[in-house]
Amino acid sequence: MNITLLRSDQIYKKMMNLPKEKRDDIYRYEIAKPFEFKWSCINVPLKSSKKGGYDVVMASSMLGFLPPSKVDETQRESIDLILKDALWQTCKLTIENSLECFTKAGYELPVKDYMFSIMLGNPESPYISLSDGYLGDGGIPGYIMVALVPNEYTIRRIPVALAHECNHNVRFQFEKWRNDITLGEMMIIEGLAENFATSMFGEDLVGPWVSKTNINTLNNYIKPLIKDALGATGFENISAYLWGDELAQLQGYFSEGMPYCAGYACGYYMIKHYLKKTGKSIVEATLTPAIEIMKEIEDFWDEETA
Repeated sequence: MNITLLRSDQIYKKMMNLPKEKRDDIYRYEIAKPFEFKWSCINVPLKSSKKGGYDVVMASSMLGFLPPSKVDETQRESIDLILKDALWQTCKLTIENSLECFTKAGYELPVKDYMFSIMLGNPESPYISLSDGYLGDGGIPGYIMVALVPNEYTIRRIPVALAHECNHNVRFQFEKWRNDITLGEMMIIEGLAENFATSMFGEDLVGPWVSKTNINTLNNYIKPLIKDALGATGFENISAYLWGDELAQLQGYFSEGMPYCAGYACGYYMIKHYLKKTGKSIVEATLTPAIEIMKEIEDFWDEETA
């Protein structure tokens, strides 16, 4: 496999010393363009035909990435924290090790080339602040990135986030994305990814999308509500269950009385239950169809999660 590191640190350093009016195009053509196929999959053009229109600069800012206009001297410390070669090599090694978990188990991965980069996160974005300063993106096979507000805490968690995103990257090489995906299927996808990450790095580094959910709240409030919505489709109907009301509302979707990342946390414990019940490895489970997993975990909803 071939893993290309897009050294965004060097590009951000260059942007920092440029006039504000030039930063958008540097971001657009030097950071975003290598990921152009990924952006095209979600209908985001590199550049809008209208000035100030919807394009990769606007879309990435909406997702919690630091807008190019804010990449100035105030970001020098953040940029310095992602300048180290050792950090980038750790990222590359993590991706290699994650993918090799599957190839060593006998699975032939259709995708051979992978592009990775680190994006600066916007500390003012709820997507970043609610997730304790970092998040990942790896749903399009061959493309993986993390966004973070660099500090000791978030940098330590980059490899864990990468393992999570690599799991998505592998699963979607074998299971095609569907626009009518159900809430239950999305929970399986996220539960698999986080269990894969903790299998590599330990449960003490589980993401905030799991750790922020209290077990009593999960058992007595979240599980009963989610159980009745497992078959829901359309992001307008499932977003609140997955990410919580606050993030769903930011996207203009319905509220369901859900706390932050309720569906992620529930999915994590759901897959833990599946792995324990079936004795399957997380690698094997990752490539198991959702319908098979759902059949095996019907009892999850009637038992208290410990």
